[in-house]
Amino acid sequence: MNFEIDRQQIEKFSTLELLAKQVVEGFITGLHKSPFHGFSVEFAEHRLYNSGESIKHIDWKLYGRTDKLFVKRYEEETNLRCRIVMDTSSSMFYPEVKKFDLENQNKLSFSIIAAAALINILKKQRDAVGLSCFSQKIDIHTDTKSNSNHINHLYQLLSDQINKKIVPKQKTNAAEALHTLANTLHKRSLIIVFSDMLENINNMDAFFDALRHLKHNKHEVILFHVFDKKSELDFDFDHRPRRFIDLESGTEIKLQSNEVKEEYQKQMKSFTELLKLKSAQYKIDLIATDIQKGFDQILFPFLSKRKKMY
Repeated sequence: MNFEIDRQQIEKFSTLELLAKQVVEGFITGLHKSPFHGFSVEFAEHRLYNSGESIKHIDWKLYGRTDKLFVKRYEEETNLRCRIVMDTSSSMFYPEVKKFDLENQNKLSFSIIAAAALINILKKQRDAVGLSCFSQKIDIHTDTKSNSNHINHLYQLLSDQINKKIVPKQKTNAAEALHTLANTLHKRSLIIVFSDMLENINNMDAFFDALRHLKHNKHEVILFHVFDKKSELDFDFDHRPRRFIDLESGTEIKLQSNEVKEEYQKQMKSFTELLKLKSAQYKIDLIATDIQKGFDQILFPFLSKRKKMY
């Protein structure tokens, strides 16, 4: 399935980077109008000069304006190493979207725009960022850098994911992917995971063992549990007969939603409560993320976590 992208959207947001900037700017504007207006959203690109070090990288123009000595930050001086980990399995293509824009998304496109917005912030902060995408295995894995060419490469990789065709019956193996990352990433990082977690309903222990592996290696983890609340948690459908298809197994079933709604909601409530319990037990920052509720639910927890870490 390809998204039919609105031509007006292409003209208004010619790249994913511009779309990410709009999301971040809207968020920051909202912060200034909210009870969190004191929250720090200043983006540091300099640090104070330390007496005795080389004057090679002093920003003399800034000195002329402020009468203070600041040194330009470079990649080796980044404050934070961050890795964005994206579930790109078949279930993330739900719900079906024919035309892509900010108000019309599936779980994958929502996660990609959110990731692009985080990259925009990380870029402004001179933080280093890497990207990993997984389904049954890790399909994309980049270095962790902060230079402009690398950031542009990440935007391009994410853009490619938005418009790729859905792979039928593309299952997920999140636990294996996270174990691989834990064995690969040797420097302490903030790991941000976007997943609908549907694979893990009956296999929670294996998934959290992988997250514990990351925590054991001194990484911090934010888990964004991405879902469409109305249909996936509340099972809010009309009462006419429908055909439900499991995107990862291909299994089909015909039924009326009201026949199973109560039991379905009970099972999903148990799942989400267990997810919260496990996350608290292993000190994982779990963020329930309804794709219909916008990007503030992504950006504020991220900035809060970053502030606590540094």
